[in-house]
Amino acid sequence: MNVAFIGLGAIGLPMALQIKKAGHAVIGVELSESGRSNALAQGIEATADWRAAIDAEVVVVMVATPAQLEALVSQFNEAKPGQHWVIMSTVGPAAVREQSVKLASRGVQVVDAPVTGGVARAQTGSLLIFASGPDSAIDRVRPALQAMGEVKSVGANIGDGQAIKVVNQHLCSVHLVAAAEALSLARALALDPRHVLDLVQHGAGGSWMLSDRGPRMLEGTDTRVTSMVDIFVKDSGLVAEAAKECNAAVPLLDIAHERFYLASQVGLGRKDDSRVIETWEGPAA
Repeated sequence: MNVAFIGLGAIGLPMALQIKKAGHAVIGVELSESGRSNALAQGIEATADWRAAIDAEVVVVMVATPAQLEALVSQFNEAKPGQHWVIMSTVGPAAVREQSVKLASRGVQVVDAPVTGGVARAQTGSLLIFASGPDSAIDRVRPALQAMGEVKSVGANIGDGQAIKVVNQHLCSVHLVAAAEALSLARALALDPRHVLDLVQHGAGGSWMLSDRGPRMLEGTDTRVTSMVDIFVKDSGLVAEAAKECNAAVPLLDIAHERFYLASQVGLGRKDDSRVIETWEGPAA
């Protein structure tokens, strides 16, 4: 397949590499010069010009925010009828539904397919993909999706994939903040948090977030960035907005969102999301 991949960030680039590894032709679109250089170094041609995607059979979108998705769709006025867009960003149900209507008016078929699993699973092609949309559209883009991970068809309604991702990000947000608080508690109890992490992560209180982010929480503020604090400010905010729209009470999510927002406010926004622990132990404590 001829695939254009828009958004070659920390998770987007390894996803694009998996598509190429599966034998498909891939052109990347990335505004960041460093991102384009990184993609080229790994064998993917990349440009800052969205028009490189006009002739692609499939356009995979991995931008960061609803506003970026809206801007992309607004300028993409030369879309090729019959083209399939796979929106894999976490942008919330409302945004993907709104933009899919605009794209449909130009003859573009949309598949709503957000992912979970983070950079580690993106690098191994083992992401979990929540795909919603017409069966025919999902089947058309399935070769590209299967290169990136396990595809779960979750319904014909555009936005259902995003809605499931909202639930997923509720859990991720709460679990990540809970892990940070627990390791801070261990330190306050005069315990070695590394030893505590090793003991509890495989017990009943363990979580994927504790096992994945816990070690980086203990590495210090300059640990490598796989997902920024600001991404979780955005994602937990999307969860809060979706909950408000359906009158769902999410008090634990609200607490988690406050922690990520606080971390961003004290200058940790572009640090790894594990650095939310500094709102207990660092200058924000």
